[in-house]
Amino acid sequence: MTTQSEHPPTTLGEIGPVQILTVAFDGNHFKGEILPELERLKQIGVIRVIDLLFVRKDSMGAVATLTATDLEWEEAADFGAMVGGLVGWGVAGAEGAQIGWMAGAAESAETGHTLDEDDQFALVQAIPNGSSAAIALIEHVWAKPLRAAIRRADGIEVANNWLRVEDLIRIGLSKAPVPTDDAPEPDA
Repeated sequence: MTTQSEHPPTTLGEIGPVQILTVAFDGNHFKGEILPELERLKQIGVIRVIDLLFVRKDSMGAVATLTATDLEWEEAADFGAMVGGLVGWGVAGAEGAQIGWMAGAAESAETGHTLDEDDQFALVQAIPNGSSAAIALIEHVWAKPLRAAIRRADGIEVANNWLRVEDLIRIGLSKAPVPTDDAPEPDA
């Protein structure tokens, strides 16, 4: 039997993996495709949006924001408590986890969101005028049964990375031959 002092408190087993997706857009030229696609993925049970923060800066620097979540008030408070508890655990062990758990629950219950004013300020500061950006916390619901099966087999996650197109290109570039100065000149 484990005690709270041996392992951090978590309810991660009850949620799927959470991806933090940050995207930026040059300009504000949306074609109405992104939100319908998120909705489609939610409807078929692939994802759930834990939190979404979207900011748009016009050419003069005026900011408009949009926030959204699929969580009910109690779920948001529970998610905030879990995040706060884990951060608190890292700061001060079991005692920090209890303090973080309560603070995280209170903050999420107050706003209904995990992404806060500090995140909004940072996102606004990171983008130039005439552009937009979004941060989305996306739960991958499809992975919940796989995560549960791994846990039942006493498996632990050692790594969890996303393979991106840019990563493959970077690997290829690192393996490309380095041009030398004694290469023949192209014909003019």
